[in-house]
Amino acid sequence: MEFGVGSVLEGKVTGITKFGAFVSLPEGKSGLVHISEIAYSYVNDVKDHLKEGQEVKVKVIGIDENGRINLSIKKAMDPPPRPAGQGRPMGRPGGHNGGGFRGKPERTGRGFPGQARPGGARQL
Repeated sequence: MEFGVGSVLEGKVTGITKFGAFVSLPEGKSGLVHISEIAYSYVNDVKDHLKEGQEVKVKVIGIDENGRINLSIKKAMDPPPRPAGQGRPMGRPGGHNGGGFRGKPERTGRGFPGQARPGGARQL
């Protein structure tokens, strides 16, 4: 069974480190699940989420030029639903939707300090 980026596979946790977990894959291959790819919630300690020998579903998210396989547990599952009322607001409080760029600025002919001016003179 050949697999590539985007493949979802079953594997077994073979080792746990402070930065992630190694997972054995089909065909005698193995890959790394980085700590940031273990869960949708904050992971302080990998051992709080995974145990050696545990069967896990993983998604291949990258294979580098040396053939190392990067895996994700969280991308192999659906994201958890957001609680109602918790998300980004659709505007700013009070109806103000920000300033921002409002068009091309008026030219004053002064340029920027240090910029060459016509006639070779420099503005300081």
